[in-house]
Amino acid sequence: MRVTVIGCSGSFPGPESPASSYLIEADGFAMLLDLGNGALGSLQRFHPLYDIDAVCISHLHADHCLDLCGYWVARTYRPSGPPPRIPVHGPQGTALRMARAYDLDPDPGMTGTFDFRTLRRGPYDIGPFRVTTALMPHPVEAYAFRIEYEGRSLAYSGDTGASETLVDLARGADLFLCEASFLDGPGLPSELHLTAREAGEHAAQADVGKLILTHLVPWNDADVSLKEAKASGYAGDIQLARVGTTYEL
Repeated sequence: MRVTVIGCSGSFPGPESPASSYLIEADGFAMLLDLGNGALGSLQRFHPLYDIDAVCISHLHADHCLDLCGYWVARTYRPSGPPPRIPVHGPQGTALRMARAYDLDPDPGMTGTFDFRTLRRGPYDIGPFRVTTALMPHPVEAYAFRIEYEGRSLAYSGDTGASETLVDLARGADLFLCEASFLDGPGLPSELHLTAREAGEHAAQADVGKLILTHLVPWNDADVSLKEAKASGYAGDIQLARVGTTYEL
């Protein structure tokens, strides 16, 4: 299983990265986890635009789903003709939300191009992957993912506050893409995002193989995020997510 960071900026695109998106590949199958604003342009640097087989959307905030609009245009109006529909797995109401985002009539909306499917708790199969989801604490319906292939596993937090459920979902994963939106400080809102230190604590409790800090908000110093995560007690390898980095599992 190969994991490529397409976008890792939190809440809005930064100067060096679009918003959240990750390409997961195995056995000739390519799946996107999230497609936040700016990610469609970055995707074209690393993978053919029309060779995506499925998309999973963790939640319906713009920094995780908005570039589905551009991708709908690219697939619908391709000069040589539209490619086959692909499944888009997302929270309840994803099809309606995306139609509204592009000011389309909800019927048919984007359904001629995307086969919208409501996320299930799993485990279930998407292509060669075994996928399990879990509901996370966030202001909207938001999911974390565990993706497994031939004995290897990836956990992705999506957006979340502190969560024992996330620890359970990520337990023993080879790679943990975990959001680290906040730095330590007073007055942080609860059930919204994790600090970098909390990301490290979740990784330690879950005993993951490698922690990748992502959803890094541009106004923070990423090096400070890394320092705070390393002070969390997690003894494994911790890295900052960077666009174009590939992990082979």
